[in-house]
Formats: sequence, structure tokens, C-alpha cells
Amino acid sequence: MPITKAPDKPAYWLILSRNKLVRIESQSTLFFARHTELQFASEYIDSAVRIGEYRQTECFMLDMEQQEPDHHNAELIGLRDALISENDDAFNIIARAWQVAVFLRTHRYCGQCGSQMQRVDWELATHCHRCQHRCYPRISPCIIVAIKKQEQILLARGRHHKQGMYSTLAGFVESGESLEQAVHREVMEEVGIKIKNLRYFDSQPWPFPHSLMMGFLAEHDSGEINVDGEEILEADWYTADSLPVTPPEFSIAGRLIKAALQ
Repeated sequence: MPITKAPDKPAYWLILSRNKLVRIESQSTLFFARHTELQFASEYIDSAVRIGEYRQTECFMLDMEQQEPDHHNAELIGLRDALISENDDAFNIIARAWQVAVFLRTHRYCGQCGSQMQRVDWELATHCHRCQHRCYPRISPCIIVAIKKQEQILLARGRHHKQGMYSTLAGFVESGESLEQAVHREVMEEVGIKIKNLRYFDSQPWPFPHSLMMGFLAEHDSGEINVDGEEILEADWYTADSLPVTPPEFSIAGRLIKAALQ
């Protein structure tokens, strides 16, 4: 996804301002327009980044960074709200746009010698011409697991969850760990139980800010729930007809919950 000259033909555009997405007149955050129609973001057109295709049409990202759009009908909406309000097809392209923007914002200077980095024009990377250090977007591997015990599923409320939201357990993979080792460690650390019959389910890029979630299904082996009180505040076993508020199904957590209960 190199830096690309804006096309003359209509394309889809995602425009970022601060840490939010721009929306006009409560329409989609994906603008279908020629770049000449985006007057409020015209000074950023030369920095357009092609981030893929949406509905078989090229899609570009413009990052206004800290500048707010000068448009009387513009509003800024959070990334989570945008992902929920858009259709499922838009999820990946919005997530990718945000991860690209975060990378470019945080790699202006070389981490090795401190010089200003330059964008590479044929791949998504930044390069230091002084010391030849090159950087690519960071991807942080995470595991997420749905644990079942007979007809019940373990759901937990984390410190950073919205009020009343319960979800499956998740955590970052540590250096030197396999995915499977990370699952067993996170489960033991967060709720104090052992699991068995661990099997891979699916994966999903997750732009908060640059995670790759790798999902697993597992069964309870032994032990009683004992939350760590730090990451996890509450956890319990739930049946399909007694579920608390859980993540939507466009998220891998929502799909894991549905798969486990089926």
C-alpha cells in the first residue's frame, strides 16, 4: 500500500481527524467522490494512501492529523462507533486505514539515529536515509479464547470494558511464546483455571491500535474461577439463556461466544 497519487476517477475515501473519522451529514464515513470534491481536505490530497478496495473500487485514506474539517455539516465519530454503524464489508477497510495512520504518525523520526524518516513510495514503510533504518507497520499478536464447561461459557468483565460488558478472555503474546502457551498463561493469570482441548478458531485484525487477534476455543479442565483483580474484575459461567451484555458479532469475541454456545 504505497503512497499514491490521487486518482482522477471517483474512489472511496476515509478521512481521519485527530483520533476520529470524519462523517458528513450523518452519512457513511466512506466517501465516494472525486478528490476535487473533497475541498475541506484538499491540502492533504498529495499525502493520500491507497489502503485497498471497497466494493471493487479503490479506497484511499487521508489523515488530517490534529486539524478539524472546515465543513459546516462535518462531525467526528470514534473508531468503535464507526465500526459498529457501518456494514460488515467496511470493517476491514476502516480498521486498515486507522492502523496505517497510526504507523505514519508514529514513525516520523528514526528510532535508531533520530533523523527524519521519509515515506517509501513503493511499499508501506518509512526509511531513514542517514542510517538506512527502515520501519514497517507494527502488528501486535493477541490471543482470545472462549472457554466452555458443559453448557456454560466463561465470560469476564475487564477493567477497560464498557459498563456491564462481558467478554471472552484475551491478552498479548509475550516474546518467545507460542500462541498456545499464551492462551494457557493468560487464562491462568486472569481467572486461575486450567483448560484443555484447545483448538484454533479464526483471526481478525483489530485496530486498537494495531493488534491481530487470534481466536481459540477451549474446555474447562480444572480449578475454580479466581479473578486477578487487575485486568479482570468479575468472571462467571453463563448459559445461552442467561448471557450478560456481550460484544457484537462483527467482532471475533462475538463470533467466539456464538460458536462456543452452538
